[in-house]
Amino acid sequence: MNFKPIEEIKTFLENIAAPMGIEVVDVEQKGEALTVFIETEAGVDLDTCEKFHNAIMDPIDELDPSFGAPYTLNVSSPGLDRPFKTPRDFERNLGKEVEVKLYAPLKGKKFLEGVLAAADENSVTLSLGGREEKISKNKIAKINKAIKFD
Repeated sequence: MNFKPIEEIKTFLENIAAPMGIEVVDVEQKGEALTVFIETEAGVDLDTCEKFHNAIMDPIDELDPSFGAPYTLNVSSPGLDRPFKTPRDFERNLGKEVEVKLYAPLKGKKFLEGVLAAADENSVTLSLGGREEKISKNKIAKINKAIKFD
């Protein structure tokens, strides 16, 4: 199925989301489904998803992302273990525990868990039990919030 460019759709939705205090984290198209992943400072629940879905239904139909073809519109939380993609993802998680999976071992390890101390366009700095490790982003396969079950 043919859709407009994802970045065009995302930018369009961001203009609706921002005044609502919602961040559009990602937009994904698979088959006939268009899924919008959202985040808020307080987290995302079913009511938030429904509220945003209702707010974008008519405007997105006017945008016509599928060039007139029928499609399914989904709004979802990105999930607890979603990888960080945007600068905002890194900002939101500064000072929090993260998990990092590397493409190749660094000092013998391909998996690191520590506190995200800093991040810029090219690298992240982790606090690992008293020492800091700066890692180039191109060496990171995945970085996400550490999930702890008590």
